[in-house]
Amino acid sequence: MSDLFSSLKDKVKGQNIRIVFPEGLDERVLGAVSRLATDGLVTPIVIGSQEEVAKKAGEINASLEGVTVYDPQNYEGFEEMVASFVERRNGKATEEDARKILLDENYFGTMLVHMDKADGLVSGAAHSTADTVRPALQIIKTKQGVKKTSGVFIMVRGEERYVFADCAINIAPDSQDLAEIAIESANTADMFGITPQVAMLSFSTKGSAKSPETEKVADAVTIAKEKNPTLVLDGEFQFDAAFVPEVAAKKAPDSVLKGDANVFVFPSLEAGNIGYKIAQRLGNFEAVGPILQGLNKPVNDLSRGCSEEDVYKLAIITSAQAL
Repeated sequence: MSDLFSSLKDKVKGQNIRIVFPEGLDERVLGAVSRLATDGLVTPIVIGSQEEVAKKAGEINASLEGVTVYDPQNYEGFEEMVASFVERRNGKATEEDARKILLDENYFGTMLVHMDKADGLVSGAAHSTADTVRPALQIIKTKQGVKKTSGVFIMVRGEERYVFADCAINIAPDSQDLAEIAIESANTADMFGITPQVAMLSFSTKGSAKSPETEKVADAVTIAKEKNPTLVLDGEFQFDAAFVPEVAAKKAPDSVLKGDANVFVFPSLEAGNIGYKIAQRLGNFEAVGPILQGLNKPVNDLSRGCSEEDVYKLAIITSAQAL
């Protein structure tokens, strides 16, 4: 795990990547922000009252040197932000609506990213996933050609690194969704120094069982290959056929994958969420994430039970996504 973050730190150090932290009064956030600024890894932007943020930082002996604090109540660019929000929402919000909505720290922070006054956002220490993701979907929106954002975990154990997707967002992805998730997960793997070899998982290997569920995955393989013909990707696979060379040789001898997959796309959120937790708890893998992907600019969601170290690491990941 230390090697993983060492390489990410090397990528982002000195790049002056601006990351917004909407939860400026959370001690875990302030502690992480102080360290990130001191280490030269992130140029932090904290949302909150300058006086209250300074007081809270003083209570935990966290330096605010190199940290910018914006208060939505007296932000000098607020009217410009209101106009930009109304334009972005395209008739779904009036100026009056915008002035109320943008007092919410997550919406305010997300607008800073949209307006190129920041490069990414990390929230969720004191907010639900919906509170973090909703403004991102409404304002940042997904990349061209991507209908939905998705959430991956980087599973780390010693020198082993794998990508599991989607374990956080889409409950019942269709074939198009799965293809998009596969391509975006490969991009995420690249960011972490993993050369992607993508397996689309099911309870069937290459037609060994037939059902709407298996055909959905097989169709996703076809779509993904059409979208990105250079990607090393195949399916549908049972997990053992994707991961164990001896099983792959028997079940899928003609596949481009030879039991050496490192990016695993699950057919549903149910399967993905259960799968990563089994690997985490029984296999002693560390699960880094969820990392949101598919957005025009990086926004990532913390757990409300997170530690200062979790905030620190997710900010580094978000910075790497912004490069």
